[in-house]
This record gives sequence, C-alpha cells and structure tokens, in this order.
Amino acid sequence: MSNFLKRTLSGFFFVVIIIASIWISPYTFALAFAIICGWAVFEFHKLTNQQSQVQVVPLLSVVGAVILFITSFLYASGKLIYPSFSVYGLFIVMVLVIELYRKKENPIHNWAYFLLGQIIIALPFSLLNFILYVDGYHPLLLMAVFVTIWVNDTGAYLVGITFGKHRLFERISPKKSWEGFIGGAITALLSGYVFSLFIPEISLLSWLIFSEIVVIFGTFGDLLESLMKRTVHVKDSGDVIPGHGGLLDRFDSMLLVAPAIFIFLSFLFY
Repeated sequence: MSNFLKRTLSGFFFVVIIIASIWISPYTFALAFAIICGWAVFEFHKLTNQQSQVQVVPLLSVVGAVILFITSFLYASGKLIYPSFSVYGLFIVMVLVIELYRKKENPIHNWAYFLLGQIIIALPFSLLNFILYVDGYHPLLLMAVFVTIWVNDTGAYLVGITFGKHRLFERISPKKSWEGFIGGAITALLSGYVFSLFIPEISLLSWLIFSEIVVIFGTFGDLLESLMKRTVHVKDSGDVIPGHGGLLDRFDSMLLVAPAIFIFLSFLFY
C-alpha cells in the first residue's frame, strides 16, 4: 500500500506539472520541457554508457538537446527565423571535432550514440513545439497528445491485467498483451471524441485517427525503450519519479508519438 500510495502521489504531481506547464503559458512550457528534454537525454546516455567502448560525454548531449529544443521553440513561435538552427548545427560539428582530442578507444561508438540521443530523444521533444504552434498557439492540442497517451496507458493496463492472455511482444515486454492493446485503443477513441468537442475545427474522424496514431506509435515507443533497457540490463532509466522510474520511462511513448502526430497535423493544417 505504501508503494501504491507513493506511485499514485508522484504520478498525480507529474501529470499536474505537465498540464500546468502547457496551460499556463508558452514560456512555462518551454522552461519545463527544456529541462525534461535535457534530463531524458542524460538518462539515455547513463544507459548507453554502461556498454563497453561507449563513453559519450552526457553534458555535451544535454547542452545540444536544450539548444535544439529552445531553438525549435523560438522558431515555431515566430520569434526567430530559420538560420537560428545554425547554432545547433555548429554545436554538433564541435562535438564531433572534440572526439579527435579525447583519444578514446572507439570514437565511432561515441559519435553514433551522441547522434542517436539527439535523434530519438531531443528531436521528438523539440517537435512538441511545432505541435503547440501548428496553426497558431494551441495548448489544448498539445495537451491532447499527452492525455491520449495517458488514457491509452490506463485502458491498456486495466484491460491487460483483467483479460490479458495473449502476449503482444513477449521477448521485449512480457506483461503487454493484445487484449490490453485493444483496450487501450478503445479508451483512446473516447479521448478523441471528448477532444473533438473542445476543438471542433478538427473533425471527429480526424480526432479518432489522431487517437489511434497515438496508440500505435505510443506502443512502439514504449517497446523501443524496453528494448534499450533490456539491452543494458536495467529496470528503469532513472529514479527521479518515485515509484515510476526516470523521465525517459514516463516519456517513452512520446518519442515516436511526437513525430507521427506532427506529420499527421501537418497534413491537416498545411
């Protein structure tokens, strides 16, 4: 019961922080998610650096991730023009050059894992800015991404522990079931319907498609992070959220959802 209470309270405060940061103002969102982005990249390299011959400097990756996120925020909100991304490009070049002087046993591994962290962690977080500003400032639209992820996770968990018999991907995540996946997909449709009432500019059909994109890519994102943790033999990416693990554990679904939803919304609005 003590562990259940700890998980419940920490999960509640986590949700409140995410919703409040998005809803209060674009600047609270930018501050909160720049920190989250940098922390998630740090956790990623804590995991990957456990492998032999991988010695990425986490601080450099964190700085790069925050530069990309803040630059994306400023560009998406119309405060900077496109050439501002050259700052991030120059930083990437600098990190690659630094490896010449570190004299590590396998610099190719360090280059590869540094770039991988930028691509699969920093980039999805940065794309959240373009969802927030997809057609003007739309905090409710970005909130819909996270709420749908949470609704899907809750539905999948409840249906899975009650009816789950057929494993979805036993090699990577033994507890996930097809029954849970279907339960999450159905509950996500309810989320899409509710959001269609608040943002009628997007049709009900588009909201239902939106919801199922979150379900499919959220599930794959979860599995990808599980595969990564199994590869380095750890249970959680960190312990920053009591009872839940690290930030990367809480945002694993978003890593593929953000690019997929960004592409979907781009077709809707442009």
